Amino acid sequence: MIAKSHHTADEIAASPQTVFVHPLNANAVRHTRALSNLAGLQHLGVHLVRVEPGFQSTEYHVHHMEEEFIYVLSGGGVATINGIQSRIGPGDFLGFAAGGPAHILHNNGSEDLVYLMAGERRASDVVDYPSVGKRLLKQDGGREYVDLPEQGGTTK
Repeated sequence: MIAKSHHTADEIAASPQTVFVHPLNANAVRHTRALSNLAGLQHLGVHLVRVEPGFQSTEYHVHHMEEEFIYVLSGGGVATINGIQSRIGPGDFLGFAAGGPAHILHNNGSEDLVYLMAGERRASDVVDYPSVGKRLLKQDGGREYVDLPEQGGTTK
């Protein structure tokens, strides 16, 4: 069966919304509608995301193999990118090439932060979470968290 290519705003609003709590950050709670799934996209993940006031989008992270972007639709907050905080709001675009920089969003406002997020859907990726010293290894649907290797030092 071929997925439908065009979806109205009403169809999107009626589509399933998942609530994701990041396993490494209990304050990272996002409400997501998977637009790419509606259209049958296999290689690109496109999501309509809502983050409530006081919450974060994810754990501070960097993808080694996948690119992603965020386009803010409404609300506002703070983006931390490579340790530097910047205000974000409607119309702002944030793009992250594979390999960096590390990033996270925080909704410190009084209304929901809503954005369009898209990224690659590779079979494999490595995601580092430097604030908590963890690395996620993704391979063909499997996911494993390991300790992040120490940087700068050598082992003998």
